[in-house]
Amino acid sequence: MNRIQVFFRSYHPIVLSLVFGHGLSRIGTSMSLPFLALYLSHNTTMNETMIGFVSGAGALAGTFGGFIGGALSDRLGRRVVMFAALFAWVIGFVGFAIAKLPVVFLLLNLLNGLCRSWFEPVSQALMADLTPPDKRMRVFSMRYFAANIGVSVGPLLGAWLGMGEGPLPFLVTGCIFLLYGVALYFLLLSFGIKQIEGPPKEKITLSSAWRVIRRDSCLKMFLIGAILVGAGYCQMTVTLSQFIEDHFENGVRLFAALMTVNAVTVVLLQLPIGRWAEKRSPLLAIHAGNALFAAGLLGFAFSKHWLGFVAAMVVFTIGEILNYPAGNVLLDRLAPEGMRGTYFGAQTFGNLGQFIGPWAGGYLLGAFNGPVMFTLMGIVVLAASAFYGAGTREFAERKGLEA
Repeated sequence: MNRIQVFFRSYHPIVLSLVFGHGLSRIGTSMSLPFLALYLSHNTTMNETMIGFVSGAGALAGTFGGFIGGALSDRLGRRVVMFAALFAWVIGFVGFAIAKLPVVFLLLNLLNGLCRSWFEPVSQALMADLTPPDKRMRVFSMRYFAANIGVSVGPLLGAWLGMGEGPLPFLVTGCIFLLYGVALYFLLLSFGIKQIEGPPKEKITLSSAWRVIRRDSCLKMFLIGAILVGAGYCQMTVTLSQFIEDHFENGVRLFAALMTVNAVTVVLLQLPIGRWAEKRSPLLAIHAGNALFAAGLLGFAFSKHWLGFVAAMVVFTIGEILNYPAGNVLLDRLAPEGMRGTYFGAQTFGNLGQFIGPWAGGYLLGAFNGPVMFTLMGIVVLAASAFYGAGTREFAERKGLEA
């Protein structure tokens, strides 16, 4: 009991609330959005390329929306942007449940991407605001761990609720976000978020924030790396479902099981791998993660049995455990004090990869085959390491520190 008390006292209550809420929100999104491609395939006349385009549209909106949301949060306060995103998200998921036309699905997924690009970077910035620098790697790992607990539950609920066949998962997700938004509103009020944020930061404008990040060459290198990683990573959540459904009996159930394997692997291995990564440089963790991403994609390409897909997913997921928390640490170190929201928001420019990836993956899957598509995407992910390395070396030179 003492260890539990020490743990809860080590972090601000708002930080713990956001960690828990992030896991809850991922239950909702993972019961619906991973099955969006299948839902569109079953309920519309769109082809593979168009489904990939619509599925990636959310990342396109997030590419540009995150910077705006992050900069506004530095100026107006975190809570304003967070709640605008949460309650708009409710509208978006209810819309998925009742939409019929492809153009409406496109607009709704654009809204989904915009909401995510506003809420998640701003919540990360708030967590960093309330956490000492030496504990931020642990906080980002906790957030990632909670997300994957949610993702381990979500696909199973999605399978139970219809697995892309009907609208019920989207309605349930909308209800989850509505409840989360209401609960978080009262929690932030009770913990004094207005006092924590202080008065609005009038000196920060969108134009001044844009000038800062535009001139930051280290950030540019990190963003190019994130774009390449995103293009490869999203094949696991978009085109893998189509590939498996076309080539395996009960492919939808296999895909749902693989999504659960992904999340359970994180739950089991996050702590030991995270402790290992905390003792190494973030760049080493990113390099190792990218290599494992590529190995997992090759496993998807050439597996002939469900055991092969499970093994490939475990390898792919270990890469995920290493890559994403380390990327957050690099960005947190890079961000100037007072512009953390802007920098975490700018990180969503990396979502361009998650827009290009589904479109390119859908095209390659239709024009060639799964092995070609997954192999090429593995090469793309490996190329990301060169840009992360260049950005880290330049940052070390700038600070006069070793990378």
